[in-house]
Amino acid sequence: MELELESILLPGVEDKRPMIIAGPCSAETEEQVMSTAKQLSEKGIKMFRAGIWKPRTKPGGFEGVGVDGLPWLKEVKKETGMYISTEVATAKHVYEALKAGIDFLWVGARTTANPFAVQEIADALKGVDIPVLVKNPVNPDLELWIGALERINNAGIKRLGVIHRGFSSYDKKIYRNLPQWHIPIELRRRIPNLPIICDPSHIGGKRELIAPLSQQAMDLGFNGLIIESHCNPDCAWSDAEQQVTPDVLDYILNLLVIRKETQTTESLSQLRKQIDECDNNIIQELSKRMRIAREIGTFKKEHDMTILQTGRYNEILEKRGSQGALCGMDSEFIKKVFEAIHEESVRQQMEIINK
Repeated sequence: MELELESILLPGVEDKRPMIIAGPCSAETEEQVMSTAKQLSEKGIKMFRAGIWKPRTKPGGFEGVGVDGLPWLKEVKKETGMYISTEVATAKHVYEALKAGIDFLWVGARTTANPFAVQEIADALKGVDIPVLVKNPVNPDLELWIGALERINNAGIKRLGVIHRGFSSYDKKIYRNLPQWHIPIELRRRIPNLPIICDPSHIGGKRELIAPLSQQAMDLGFNGLIIESHCNPDCAWSDAEQQVTPDVLDYILNLLVIRKETQTTESLSQLRKQIDECDNNIIQELSKRMRIAREIGTFKKEHDMTILQTGRYNEILEKRGSQGALCGMDSEFIKKVFEAIHEESVRQQMEIINK
């Protein structure tokens, strides 16, 4: 289905990249919230975020101050003029946030993964006109992400955007959550006018990764950034390692290179034509390869041979991977390409044998 979308821009916020949302992971105390907000406001930040309800992996952790923190956000808006936002995970959260005059909401990754929870939030939002941002689900499932957007859109919310915060992985690597950039890129292809905001704090999990991840997001044409900023990050009650001071945030933002989203030049057009020619040649060569694969299938059928020849398959993967590396490509990428080619070859040979 097509989403009915309207701009998520709030009055007074410039229509330029990147749109910046900043504030602490959690609202801890009124002093901490106000100090952070005032410092961010002095840096020109217009949109303030703070977690009021915090879903934790295990019991015993700080799960947010709850409704007691909502008046602090209202005070932020009153004293600084900033727009205020928080995460909602239940219908009760939605009702309390709306009652407190929260300007925009976001749905967290754990909640997005649960269609029942998303539907509950959608039902609570019926008849409300407010921007809602939907984080990607914790697992790399694009359909689940789109499904959450559809549920909220069906409730009448047209001011929709998404937050890319990366995907959970059992294997811990450099990132807290793997970026898997191809997933938000595919989302952009399917829903071109949907604003995409990157959350480098949660992708990286470390403050030193925020700057490079923010630049990557801008290079990919993302619309904005949501970054966790705390007046005293080392003393934060949650996710201390991934928060930065307002001063550091300002430094990171000033270093960003914002490239044009679209740039039509004659030279670029010519290069794209070359890409089209290469793609056409690739398809033609693949067609030729599949014809040969079908001939091999006929041979195997006539000589009563099994389709899968494991030794030959392994040989192809290893050789092609090495060849790709010599040509300046990642060997694992080449292996994946040939795995897909082999899968189609097997399918075509199966058709021959089963005739």
